[in-house]
Amino acid sequence: MPVEMIGWVAPRVSSEIIAPAGPAFNGSVIAEAAKLHERADFDRVLIGYFSNAPDGFMVAAYSAANTERLAFLLAHRPGFVSPTVAARKLATLDQLTDGRLAVHLIAGGSELEQAMDGDFVDHDERYRRLDEYAGLLRRTWTEPAPFDHDGTFYRLERAHADIRCHQTPHIPVYGGGGSDAAIRALAPHLDVFMLWGEPLADTAAFMARVRAAAAEHRRTPTFSLSTRPILAETDDKAWDRARAILGKIEQSGRKPQLQENVGSQRLLAAAETGELQDSCLWMKLAQATGARGNSTALVGAPDTVARAMVEYYKLGATSLLIRGYDPLPDTEQYGAELVPLVRKLVAEVDAAA
Repeated sequence: MPVEMIGWVAPRVSSEIIAPAGPAFNGSVIAEAAKLHERADFDRVLIGYFSNAPDGFMVAAYSAANTERLAFLLAHRPGFVSPTVAARKLATLDQLTDGRLAVHLIAGGSELEQAMDGDFVDHDERYRRLDEYAGLLRRTWTEPAPFDHDGTFYRLERAHADIRCHQTPHIPVYGGGGSDAAIRALAPHLDVFMLWGEPLADTAAFMARVRAAAAEHRRTPTFSLSTRPILAETDDKAWDRARAILGKIEQSGRKPQLQENVGSQRLLAAAETGELQDSCLWMKLAQATGARGNSTALVGAPDTVARAMVEYYKLGATSLLIRGYDPLPDTEQYGAELVPLVRKLVAEVDAAA
């Protein structure tokens, strides 16, 4: 099947090597990033959720107003608004964008960040809440008549929404998490299970766990895999660039903080077995940043990196999420040198199959 290429739009320019500057919501940056991704032939962009960041619904709406084709993957944390309210907000945004929306459900991987929004539910309980929440989203989008619900976290009477998603039967549902609790909660609901860039063998084993859990609910999710490509004209020049990025992170003086979430712990455990995995998966940047989010790099010339990405596609990652350390120039480079090559190689794999 055609590969889905996913990028990243943030409300201002920043990364592990670029300190945030300017207003927290910079409309010109959002518009430029969205337009760059559309010109670079990305299918979709992720809009993240952080407890101190501008509202993602507004970032997505503004991005949509500045593009025509680009679709959006809106990160959303259950627990802060009612699922029926969220369902109506998401359906409204899907209508506003003419069907260009998907939602990325995340339970939250940091107790500190959850507390910033007043949430003190523990890790496993957050995933149990997500399970109930996701079911109610789907019911609100699809139930033809008002319904009642009396669950562990939510009680509803005569819940109903006049607004429905533009897409049928509803917007795509993505989600991710590295723990057993995450797999149990997400398996009944997801269309796409999102993974960070682990070694191929670890990725294949994790996918098998997700598929087995989803099969119990008669579901067959696809997968998205996230990496940080570092490109240059040759492999050697790409490695020079990668080491320069590592040097900037180390010189910043920011020490990596231990992450609570299992996904980050998995990346760090893989890094302990070797800094270079498979053909060009570099783990040092994950170690340098504490594996806070998508943090493993694919390093090399465009052909080297594209072939490494296609190996994940062969495992079942039919969506590939990439973002750079210099976000806007990297997006332009991906569009010129990497995205078309990945699409070409995927088409060859599909034709051979």
